[in-house]
Amino acid sequence: MIDFYYWPTPNGWKIAIALEEMGLAYHLLPINIGRGEQFEPAFSKISPSHRMPAIVDHDPGDAGGPLCLAESGAILLYLADKTGRFLSSAPRSRHQAIQWLMWQMSQLGPMLGQNGHFSLYATEKIPYAIARYRHEVVRLFGELNRRLVDREYICDEYSIVDMACWPWVLTYKSQNIDLSEFPEVRRWYDQLKSRPALRRGYNLLRETRSKRGNEAPDQEARQHLFNSTQAR
Repeated sequence: MIDFYYWPTPNGWKIAIALEEMGLAYHLLPINIGRGEQFEPAFSKISPSHRMPAIVDHDPGDAGGPLCLAESGAILLYLADKTGRFLSSAPRSRHQAIQWLMWQMSQLGPMLGQNGHFSLYATEKIPYAIARYRHEVVRLFGELNRRLVDREYICDEYSIVDMACWPWVLTYKSQNIDLSEFPEVRRWYDQLKSRPALRRGYNLLRETRSKRGNEAPDQEARQHLFNSTQAR
C-alpha cells in the first residue's frame, strides 16, 4: 500500500494519474496547501520542502522499511521502475524520456506556474514579469507542438512524460493560451483526456477545486502559498 499525500494541483494530478494508470493501491491523504497543512511537523519528515505530492511506499521491495519520496518527477520515476510500466527499459528511449521529464520539471511547470502567479494572483501587476513569463509559456507550447509532429505521444509510447505534461497543459485556459494555435498539442491533449485512468486521477478530490480554477486565493491561502515563513 502507498500513502499518497495530495491536493488537486498540476503536480498532484501527475501522481494521481500515474497511480491510477499503473493500477497501484494507495491510501489518499489530502494536504490542504491553502490552509497550511504542508507545514505540519509529521509531513515535513516526508517532504523536507513542505510540498506535495509525496508518497510513503510501505512495500518498496527491499528490507529497508517504508520509503518516503517527495518531488513529483522523482516519484514518477520511482513508480515507473516499481511497476516496470510507462518508461522504456531500452537505454536510448529511457534517457530521452527522462530528458523530456526534466523539461517538464525545469521548464514547463515552473514557467507556467510563474505566468499564472504574476498574471492571475499577484496583487501588484508587474508588466515586465507578465510579459516575460507569457513569452516563456508561448515558447514552451511551441516546443511541445514541434515535438508532437508525427508523434502520438511525447516519447515513443505513452509514458510518465505524458502524465507529467498533461496536467500543466490542462491549465491552458487560465494561461490565456489558444490551443488552436498549437494543433499537435490540441490533438495530444484531447486524446489523453479520454483515457479512463487519467480521468480518475484528475478527478480525485474534484469537489475541493474551484469552479473556474483561477479565483484569487483568500488571505490565509496567500500567506501559506506565497509568503509563508514557517519552513525557514
